[in-house]
Amino acid sequence: MKALFLNCTLKGDETRSHTEGLIRDMIPHLDRLGVDSEIVRVVDYKVAFGVTEDEGAGDEWPVIFEKVKAAEIVVIGTPLWLGEKSSVATQVIERLYGGSGLKNEKGQAIYYNKVGGVVVTGNEDGAKHACASILYGLSHIGFTVPPNVDTYWVGEAGPGASYLDAGRDNAFTKSHAKTMAYNLYHFAKMLKKTPIPAEGNTMR
Repeated sequence: MKALFLNCTLKGDETRSHTEGLIRDMIPHLDRLGVDSEIVRVVDYKVAFGVTEDEGAGDEWPVIFEKVKAAEIVVIGTPLWLGEKSSVATQVIERLYGGSGLKNEKGQAIYYNKVGGVVVTGNEDGAKHACASILYGLSHIGFTVPPNVDTYWVGEAGPGASYLDAGRDNAFTKSHAKTMAYNLYHFAKMLKKTPIPAEGNTMR
């Protein structure tokens, strides 16, 4: 089973990403379950704006999209900026939406029988709002959203320390990361064994 983490940090190259830090603290739970995890830092690719699965010459989204199609578990990770998910996370949802017209072998939306989750970090309010927005977007295009598949860390109100500086020992965040990993795995395993029936939900 494969899990793909789309890290929607605004930081590129080797700059420390707190969002990736929380993702990496969650992955050991999936490792113990035999899940093969991969992290893609989206800003390291030249992803074009648009709402199709391929925007043509120079667009590197198709490289990421192939990884999405190969994964049973897809998690979007985002920092908070001004209380909102990052612009990169919005772009990723838009590009995923662009592929939602594609069909699986049963004629359903291509994201059927995949599960989705979200990871959020920041040092300001907005985590639950960002989680709600992303999880709704994933559900709307065909992903299954199991219970409790969001985990986040935010510091005290106002400028301050971020996740890797002060949040790694937070009991609430650690507990949710574990629950999230196991629920994603359990539902992905169930859907792999018993896929959503095509009756009543094929695309025209």
